[in-house]
Amino acid sequence: MNVLETDRLILRWLTVEDAEFIFELVNEPAWLQFIGDRGVRTLADARDYILRGPLDMYNRLGFGLYAVVLKESGIPIGMCGLLKRATLQDVDIGFAFLARFRGQGYGYESAAAVLEYGKNVLGLPRIVAITMPDNVNSIQLLEKLGLRFEGMVRLSEHEPALNFFTSDG
Repeated sequence: MNVLETDRLILRWLTVEDAEFIFELVNEPAWLQFIGDRGVRTLADARDYILRGPLDMYNRLGFGLYAVVLKESGIPIGMCGLLKRATLQDVDIGFAFLARFRGQGYGYESAAAVLEYGKNVLGLPRIVAITMPDNVNSIQLLEKLGLRFEGMVRLSEHEPALNFFTSDG
């Protein structure tokens, strides 16, 4: 199901047919470094990841991480969307792109559309974001989107401290 459209992109629900793309994305070095190893080692693992993550969230909340696809070719290049984590009070924005599609403005284009959708369609009063402290590219993108650094947060006592950004003024 298509959710958003920008000049160059379509953001749509992920499906189990996206398993090959997800397998590639979650095993890229930048994903492993800045997001973490999700244990996706096979296409079956990738299908399970989609079912347990994005599809479950769409069914429960009506939103989640969306596939970002090039409008002209339909090729998936990344994902961007909204997440509701049990350990954060607010909904947060997340994004990740295949290395060969970074640095072309797709992250900003998709994330700006997701923020607008979250605020204007879903009626979310505040959208937050988290990043690893050394994820310079994501930090720059969040700042370009108008989010501001508020402090550090841990998703659990066993996880590292993360930068916490917020969209409220």
